[in-house]
Amino acid sequence: MTQLTAKTVKEQCRAFGADAVAIGNIERWEGAPIQQDPKQVMPEARSVIAMAFRVNRGSMRGVEEGTFFSNYSAMGYGGLTYLYMPMTVINVSKFIEDHGKEAIPYGHQSDWREVDQVGELRGGSVPVAPGRAAPDVMVNLRIAAYLCGLGEIGWSKMFLTPEFGPRQRVGIIITEAELEPDPIMEPGTLCDQCMACAAQCPGQAIPKDKSVKVNLGGYDVEWADVDMVRCDICFRGAEVKLDDDGRPDFTAKPVHGYRTKPGWWNPFRKQKKKLYNTGQAICGARGCTRACMIAMEKRNGVKNTFDQPFRRRKPWRVDWEKVDEAEKTKGHDSDSD
Repeated sequence: MTQLTAKTVKEQCRAFGADAVAIGNIERWEGAPIQQDPKQVMPEARSVIAMAFRVNRGSMRGVEEGTFFSNYSAMGYGGLTYLYMPMTVINVSKFIEDHGKEAIPYGHQSDWREVDQVGELRGGSVPVAPGRAAPDVMVNLRIAAYLCGLGEIGWSKMFLTPEFGPRQRVGIIITEAELEPDPIMEPGTLCDQCMACAAQCPGQAIPKDKSVKVNLGGYDVEWADVDMVRCDICFRGAEVKLDDDGRPDFTAKPVHGYRTKPGWWNPFRKQKKKLYNTGQAICGARGCTRACMIAMEKRNGVKNTFDQPFRRRKPWRVDWEKVDEAEKTKGHDSDSD
């Protein structure tokens, strides 16, 4: 039987479909919040294995140009999250368990987590004993990938790798196998805080002057304090427009205000069957992914290179003047079904 080492585990990860892989020792999670601590799931854990699964550059072409919105949602997000990535982490976990070491295949189980996306408890479950986390524990995948040495967290809070920049999803395995860890990447290696993500986010969700600062693995790490409410609404089909004072108005329904449902002009307005349980990514990660990717490619900051630049034509975006005029003349209600 093949010896279980960091080298053989990484070989299996790549053989089963991971595009990049790195390993962190469990000591790097010392002091982690209880609801995100891998030791709460496996007290005997010795290693965490992080894998990157690339989002094809081509999957962003249709949402970039307004011609094929569903491919980014399905193949660039859902297909990886709910199909391809779970198969890989499961098969690698089998390989580890065939060597007598327990392993937990850990995909993107955010629908089950007890902590919401802003860090608050949902209150849907209770700990089984004092000092234990409430089920379900959700290890922060981006922080895990950083602590394993896979890359770094960019200003947009997106995870960046040397291979693909912001263009990947992350899956992990928690295991009691003791494997040689990779070095943690020094902050600033990949992200130069150019602020392209903040400038081009259609939801204005990425501030340039407000950040989160934490110490991870001995490094001071900083990223933007992203407004997840704006991000969520924009992602699902609307650009966030603020009032003259720069504040959202949740009570009024101005033409340029928060649109909590996709407008009539949006291809996701009539809810279709969700392929791979994906969302309605009409914004297409214009700031956090596409703008970041373009900026990194221009400065030769990624290894996965292409013959042609990504942005070859004017990028699609909502033409608000036409939307407003149509709503006035045709009686459309942008927040209606």
